[in-house]
Amino acid sequence: MFSWTRQMTLRGIFKTIHWNVICLIVYQARTLSARCVGEKTESNLVSKMAPIIIVHGGAGDIPDSRVKGKLDGMKVAVTAGHEILMKGGSALDAVEAAVVAMEKDENFNAGYGSVLTLRGEVEMEASIMRGQDLNVGGVTLVKEFLHPISIAHKVLTDSPHSLLGGEGAKLFALEKGFKPIPPESLISENAKRALDRFLKHGEFGRTEIGPKDEGGVGTVGAVAIDCQGHIAAATSTGGMSGKAVGRIGDTPQIGSGTYADDHIGGVSTTGHGESILKYCLAHSIIKLMENGTDANTATTMAVNGMTSRLHNTAGAITLSKNGEVGVHFSSNRMSWAYIRDGQIFYGINPGEQFCEKYEPEK
Repeated sequence: MFSWTRQMTLRGIFKTIHWNVICLIVYQARTLSARCVGEKTESNLVSKMAPIIIVHGGAGDIPDSRVKGKLDGMKVAVTAGHEILMKGGSALDAVEAAVVAMEKDENFNAGYGSVLTLRGEVEMEASIMRGQDLNVGGVTLVKEFLHPISIAHKVLTDSPHSLLGGEGAKLFALEKGFKPIPPESLISENAKRALDRFLKHGEFGRTEIGPKDEGGVGTVGAVAIDCQGHIAAATSTGGMSGKAVGRIGDTPQIGSGTYADDHIGGVSTTGHGESILKYCLAHSIIKLMENGTDANTATTMAVNGMTSRLHNTAGAITLSKNGEVGVHFSSNRMSWAYIRDGQIFYGINPGEQFCEKYEPEK
């Protein structure tokens, strides 16, 4: 038989061990919880966020004859990006895929069908940004490759630099395995006619090919949030018809044509390039959202502010970090589309929104 004193001593030891175990469990739980919260804060992970992607096909004077082509191209592009997101792919890969689809489509002023310089050549530019670490990649004065956005993506991932142009961009692309194509293969008949009209009538500054009764292409862009809550944005363009050789616009310049930050949101812009870069339109929208303005209001305020100040038009698509959508343009038209909850939402005229069931490819 244990003595009463010994029993009490053992009870005290067991109580102490029991209490220490409880404290250790509570401490570990709190530490794990704090660690998880810290990780979410650091990388801005959005719990249970449904992936979303939004695209635009350019703001400007888009004639009725080209509306269907623009909207059809929007659906192809947004579907390409959305399928990557649904397979667990990154926002960065999704926006690249969406833009690649539009760079292949003559309905847009990017890749094949880009507008021409005064010398009758294509000089393209593109940029892409990853909101997780604010890393960026941009290219400009690209002439011999169909997909400038893919080269920009490689600049982001494989180069110590952020923006490459001209011969440097070409050498980098070749080093990374991109296959050059004849520059003339990028020139569409619409682009040739648009340059001819410019040389005769001097309609400088047009990002849309052709007069209002024909033509109608524009800069392209995409913004996406993936299932990890990471944000990316991408923009690609052929610039302005009749631009000077070597002209660089807003598209490859981070903060003007493109911006993404996991802590705030992502933006891609389109319109009058010189005005957009002077106003730093993409970053202007981001700063408004950072200060608490919702995505659509921020987009509207910044685009209208640029137009009021600089008397030229523009458009932008925006996603907040929580998946709020922003779409606004001060031009006559801008094609756009996004997929959410099994539906494609799209439009091209002010105040217009169509909706139809999304049928993913099997």
